[in-house]
Amino acid sequence: MECNTQPRWTRRGLLGAFAATAVTAAPVYAQAAGFLRGAGDIRRLRMYSGRTGEGMDMIYWIEGDYIPESLAEISRFMRDWRNGAVRSIDPRAIDIFAAAHNLLETSEPYMLLSGYRTAGTNAMLRSRSRGVARNSLHMEGRAADLRLKSRSVGQMARAAAACRAGGVGSYSRSDFVHMDCGDVRSWGS
Repeated sequence: MECNTQPRWTRRGLLGAFAATAVTAAPVYAQAAGFLRGAGDIRRLRMYSGRTGEGMDMIYWIEGDYIPESLAEISRFMRDWRNGAVRSIDPRAIDIFAAAHNLLETSEPYMLLSGYRTAGTNAMLRSRSRGVARNSLHMEGRAADLRLKSRSVGQMARAAAACRAGGVGSYSRSDFVHMDCGDVRSWGS
């Protein structure tokens, strides 16, 4: 997926669009390709990281166009916090996170537990847990482990699975849901 590298929206335009849309329209979920489509559509992602203390509330798509600067900021936010390495996060994964969040009808931001991981970080985590995949999509910028205080793991997993656009892992004991833009599949409890 290519992103236009020329900014089409000014900061003032983005702020005006945000102010004019107090309530974002609910997305249509007939198929993965129908994610978050609609006239006047704005896609937004809200997260915070307990690891870095950072928060993010980002409009990353407006009426058919991804905003390259916003995608870059999301990628920086979802960096490997252990070493600061950044990789572009796949916009399809970002769409899944945002769509599942909209289905959950909450204003609470996701808590990001793990976004992008370097191969070294993934190997270290794999040595500590059987639940870490050798070829994890985290290493490709295509996955995140997310939590919401106001929603159960089951509720989050059902919302992500309803998108029918990638993998959904339920980790009830650790209280998080893995979402990715890989093959459609599910696991865990």
